[in-house]
Amino acid sequence: MTKKIKERTFEEATAWLKENGFDVMEVPSNPNRVFVKKYGCSGAIERSDSGGVKLFAKPGYLIGGEIARLVDKGFQKFLKTSKSEVPASADHLKAIHQFLEELREGSGSTSLYNEALGTVSDRYQYDRVKDRDESVAERPKRPWERAKQTAKKPA
Repeated sequence: MTKKIKERTFEEATAWLKENGFDVMEVPSNPNRVFVKKYGCSGAIERSDSGGVKLFAKPGYLIGGEIARLVDKGFQKFLKTSKSEVPASADHLKAIHQFLEELREGSGSTSLYNEALGTVSDRYQYDRVKDRDESVAERPKRPWERAKQTAKKPA
């Protein structure tokens, strides 16, 4: 039998997060937004138009005060910030997974099956499919695509 999840209001969610060991830091310029931190991870939530909770800053592991994105390169997962990229350890992945699960519970968000199984990466960047996350127009031309264009031009 499926279990109905009760959505929480913004106030209920922030109170739940505080009670369950999250560091909740209010944004002075915006009372409808808070940063939450636990297990070395951080993210931000804000009040939705309906008074509920929505994600503002995608959660991730904190490295040098910056939220790192989880990148899967096929052979290894990495934590990438604007300044550095470090291999993700099992402890990093456990912390991210636990943080996200507790944040979903606190905000009354739906926990999807594939996300509940383990940590889901922000980007997948395997060697043979580099740049696949970019739009078709932004992707660099592959050698075989350049060869087709050259072959089509009359000599």
